[in-house]
Amino acid sequence: MIKQTLRAVAVASVLLSLSTFAAPGVKTYQVTGPVLEVTETTVTVQKGDEKWTVQRSKKTKVHGDLKVGAKVTIEYQMVAEDIEVKDGKK
Repeated sequence: MIKQTLRAVAVASVLLSLSTFAAPGVKTYQVTGPVLEVTETTVTVQKGDEKWTVQRSKKTKVHGDLKVGAKVTIEYQMVAEDIEVKDGKK
């Protein structure tokens, strides 16, 4: 359960507007599954035993009728929101 929550939080921080934010050499990932929930800012899909919540913006392109029950493939990139460097020396 904790693993699923952590994964959902990580995935939720991903930007989907690839054409706008994509930098050269940045890896693109995919998640495919049935849609469980759609909001103005997120899409939640079922992948195996896990629920993936992916953030979306007004710039996210949607091809087709995005609704609960539809099977979708979401392309996304992992984007760092905050990085804290810890000094390894004590």
